Amino acid sequence: MLKENLLKVQENIRIACEKAGRDVSEVTLIAVSKTKPVSMLKEVYDAGIRQFGENKVQELTEKEEQLPKDIRWHMIGHLQRNKVKYIIGKTALIHSVDSLRLAEEISRQSTKQQVISDILVEVNIAGEESKFGISNQEAIALVSEIAALPGIHIRGLMTIAPFVSNGEENRAYFRKMKELSVDIMKQNIDNVNMDILSMGMTGDYTVAIEEGSTMVRVGTGIFGERSYNI
Repeated sequence: MLKENLLKVQENIRIACEKAGRDVSEVTLIAVSKTKPVSMLKEVYDAGIRQFGENKVQELTEKEEQLPKDIRWHMIGHLQRNKVKYIIGKTALIHSVDSLRLAEEISRQSTKQQVISDILVEVNIAGEESKFGISNQEAIALVSEIAALPGIHIRGLMTIAPFVSNGEENRAYFRKMKELSVDIMKQNIDNVNMDILSMGMTGDYTVAIEEGSTMVRVGTGIFGERSYNI
């Protein structure tokens, strides 16, 4: 069942890339495995997936210990400063950096462990009060400040678009994110790349790809509805 779901998602990604005139290799699929048991992750791993996304630090570290070491773990949930030390060196990418203070802690812990942490700056492109992330107006200034910190490499931007029943409703937000990433790239800030644009989830990832997403975070589309009782 999971393999069938995965194949369907991969086919949808291929079609969206074709529609946008993009190569499918430009888009990375992250299997969002939050709340899912290790057995389900193993099944998806066996089907070829090596990129997994988690929302909670404890869940990420517990699964990282139990699963193969060639998995690339993505921290996609809100990250508290006091939890940073537990994931440095274990994550391929931290998607949810939304303040200078958080970035400073990532820098401190990364320097201590002598690693470079790849991060994305989270933008609340729709200005939703319930969501984390900075406004698009604040993005360039924050990127400039974070870029000066040691032990950190800014790879791009991330957004969580509004939850909608029709992904088309988020097209304008995805377009704005792409424009913002281009604007930041034009600034030529040292230690800043804009090669990653993490946007699009189960309900809207095909639209996100058409608008330039390079990473889509799909949970329900692969694993089915979320379970909170594990």
